[in-house]
Amino acid sequence: MHRLLAVQGQDPRGLRLAVRARSRGLTAAAVDAALSADRSLVVTWLNRGTLHLVTRDDYWWLHRLTTPPLATGNARRLAQEGVPPSDAARAVAVVERALTDAGPQTRHQLRDRIAAAGIRTQGQALVHVLALAALRGITVRGPMIEGEQAYVLVRDWLGAPPPAADRSVDVAELARRYLAGHGPAADRDLARWAGLPLRDARHGLAGIADELVQRPDGLVDLRSRPEGERDPARVPPKLLGAFDPLLLGWTSRDPVLGAHRNLVTKNGVFRPFALVGGRAVATWRFADGRVTVEPFDRLSPAVTHALDADAADVVRFLGGAG
Repeated sequence: MHRLLAVQGQDPRGLRLAVRARSRGLTAAAVDAALSADRSLVVTWLNRGTLHLVTRDDYWWLHRLTTPPLATGNARRLAQEGVPPSDAARAVAVVERALTDAGPQTRHQLRDRIAAAGIRTQGQALVHVLALAALRGITVRGPMIEGEQAYVLVRDWLGAPPPAADRSVDVAELARRYLAGHGPAADRDLARWAGLPLRDARHGLAGIADELVQRPDGLVDLRSRPEGERDPARVPPKLLGAFDPLLLGWTSRDPVLGAHRNLVTKNGVFRPFALVGGRAVATWRFADGRVTVEPFDRLSPAVTHALDADAADVVRFLGGAG
């Protein structure tokens, strides 16, 4: 997680599989323990107004850096869902009071409390109310309760915030950490990934200029990154989950998806796919404790064998559950 900084988290299995693909020996249960017992990981609305999995230490500075631009869009969506500002404020107060009085609460439990206060929860109204509470720094998603990630108060779950750094320090750290997991990249890639103005991305990169190497193709990377990490073609055949970070870190997905883009990403849905030689070669699904790979074209026996081995690791990681 330190290398990736933030993993898109609206797909519970997908975020866990993103961890699997970049670690060894972990299990989905270990990720759940980090969310529930260790409190070392949380999920909340951050970059681009999307749910992300981050470490508790990174939550603080990412929240203060990436959430201010999201307020206008959140207010607009609430109004479209029939929740005026006065009701939105009341709903957030209901959420805070419920979590104060009862501790961790699931989405359904909070929905019932908000509805009981006479506030609209139909359609996408509830989602945007819960997002507002997160944007205001009141809540995060923390412990797993009966298979669902519950909401908690930030102050109860994570404690008091550390002293805030100057914004220039935050944007420099953002650039450094982004390149650690996504380099080589351009300033526009960083801006899109973080959901921040291009000027912020440029300021961040300028703040770590002495740590960067400029490539002939115009991209930049951290000088400290091993050369082998800069070439995705060197990654062994791997099954990646839904909404994998490999498809969300840059302005273009063409280097990975090529002509198969619509087979992997369509209507805002990012399907699990197989990566071989830095390119998508198949989609896959997991059901009834089994992985089924659906190649775009014929795969060599060696690639098939490697993907079968990785499929076995997916089953191990998920615990065989369908």
